[in-house]
Amino acid sequence: MTLAETARAVRAGERSAREIVDEHLALIADRDGALHAFNHVMTDDARAAADEVDRRVAAGDDPGSLAGVGVALKDNMCTRGVPTTCSSRILEHWHPPYDATILSRLAAAGAVMVGKTNLDEFAMGSSTENSAFGPTCNPHDPTRVPGGSSGGSAAAVAAGFVPAAFGSDTGGSIRQPAALCGVVGVKPTYGRVSRYGLVAFASSLDQIGPFAASVEDAALLFEVVAGHDPLDSTSVPEPAPSVVDGLGDGVEGLRVGLTKEFVEGADADVVARVEEAARALEKAGAIVSEASVPAAVYGLSAYYLIAPAEASSNLARYDGVRYGLRVDGDDITDMYTATRAAGFGAEVKRRIMLGTYALSAGYYDAYYGQAQRVRTLIIRDFEAAYADHDLLLGATSPTTAFEIGAKTENPLTMYLSDVFTIPSNLAGHPAISVPYGTGDDGLPVGVQVLAPALAEPLMFRAAAALERSLS
Repeated sequence: MTLAETARAVRAGERSAREIVDEHLALIADRDGALHAFNHVMTDDARAAADEVDRRVAAGDDPGSLAGVGVALKDNMCTRGVPTTCSSRILEHWHPPYDATILSRLAAAGAVMVGKTNLDEFAMGSSTENSAFGPTCNPHDPTRVPGGSSGGSAAAVAAGFVPAAFGSDTGGSIRQPAALCGVVGVKPTYGRVSRYGLVAFASSLDQIGPFAASVEDAALLFEVVAGHDPLDSTSVPEPAPSVVDGLGDGVEGLRVGLTKEFVEGADADVVARVEEAARALEKAGAIVSEASVPAAVYGLSAYYLIAPAEASSNLARYDGVRYGLRVDGDDITDMYTATRAAGFGAEVKRRIMLGTYALSAGYYDAYYGQAQRVRTLIIRDFEAAYADHDLLLGATSPTTAFEIGAKTENPLTMYLSDVFTIPSNLAGHPAISVPYGTGDDGLPVGVQVLAPALAEPLMFRAAAALERSLS
């Protein structure tokens, strides 16, 4: 059943929200021990929320467009009174005093929050191996990674634990795990979905978005959570568009650019799937031609200066004074040092040090300033590409899911997992990963549809056409 069908059944009294949530909880209890998609399962809260949905249906009220739908949130989104750890020891026992806007909007639509999912610590990683609480495994092959940093959310949907989940995407952290787990993953336009209550990694790049089993389900989730939020100063000051109604409009006449920078260096089987997707869009009536975003090849280098620099600033608040872990020392400097040494993992420390160096006196212009100039070049090259094309097409990840432990000893190799996704974050543009067949190893391949800022309706239309071409 689609999310809309599930909600209709609950609203009509044909199914109870309590029955649905109990099914989710039973699956998680039975199988998540082997996968570790969840950091925290909200058993009592989920049942109470489901009972409230059923009470409202019985009273003749309409709980909303997601009535009874089970949802999971990445464990870097604040949930009042429920642990929000960012998969870090430094926040292991922190219970936020407020809810993130995304949770409030989901609850208002009748969704039932089932739990908080595992991630790379503070969303820094591409495999969910950097979690302080252990890695998440790919449901298609538990010896492989699910991608990252939102690997727990992607795995939860791929395993069927929940039909919907949310992650955050700073450099590909929704789209890359969606590709590796064979689900749909959406990074909206920067500011389209409120970041209020999202624990910050890199504030000019972070964006919340949905995971789902289908484009239609992802579109419905987007409609529920998108839109202006006065609590987020970077929120787009206009209502979100409808995207569900246009899913069947097709791609007739749309100009789609097969972008060379988003396939170069990918494995041959991944490139083959992208080329098949291009032919499918052409068969459906799109005008497909070659496209280029030349400065995108510098995206990885720019990102790994800008994102760590912003992380260095954002993570300075974890000092053992206000909240989170505190390790006492002889004086305040010793306490700071001991707290951060014990609380942060190796990858987080690596990025804090890199970011602090890039922002330091004498190096700011050479590193951070130069990276921001490269960011501007990427934005301009995207603008040039979109002058000739309505949408762009490429691979989401250069490879299918790799083995757990295969890249942990070489950070640069791990960073290359996001080479095709990072440019959209630097530009602030939307992009979606759609499952499109499998690689030679039988594991899922994701194809990425990229769109100009605020062009989500067009992006979802093309994604739906790709999905239909496989049926």
